[in-house]
Amino acid sequence: MKLLLESTHLEDYVREIPPVIVFDTPLVKEKIRAIEAQTSSPEERARLAFLVARDEVHHSFDTKNAAVTINAEDALEQHEGICFAKSHVLATLLRGMGIPTGFCYQRVLRKGTVESGYALHGLNAVHLPDVGWFRLDPRGNKPGIDAQFSTTEERLAYPIREALGEVDYPNVFTKPLPAVIASMVDSKDSFELFFKRPEAL
Repeated sequence: MKLLLESTHLEDYVREIPPVIVFDTPLVKEKIRAIEAQTSSPEERARLAFLVARDEVHHSFDTKNAAVTINAEDALEQHEGICFAKSHVLATLLRGMGIPTGFCYQRVLRKGTVESGYALHGLNAVHLPDVGWFRLDPRGNKPGIDAQFSTTEERLAYPIREALGEVDYPNVFTKPLPAVIASMVDSKDSFELFFKRPEAL
């Protein structure tokens, strides 16, 4: 897929976006220091940050945890968050290390059937000097979902079924969608958020 960048300036993809994307918090700084201590390679740093977001933050819909986390600090502290929060974790860690990262979305079936309706799913696009832009999906794996770090071929969580009305949006946004953040802020728990997520861009 040819990605559609909101901005052609890489600096727009490394900025903080308080209160959602914030670098100067204790757990975020700790994770960044740990990653930077292991390697100086931007690609390897991106891979390690991806593993943190994918594996250390559990998907609240999978665990049936009521918590709604939005920014990286809260998601890392509680080890919980839905796809949007996990994409915020990845963006925060990477931007905090100077690696440009954007926000991407897909429209997927809420429960696997057209009758269940649709909801946005959040993931990321990352830019590396020797690679260019590529997408990563830190949703978290389970039976039937196997998202992996890859700079050469997309290994995302969901195959998009256009015949069923699903959409793979090519947009790479500099900020999380306001409607996504509003749905998270306005939901009293993850069970409510499951149905409050925006259905499309």
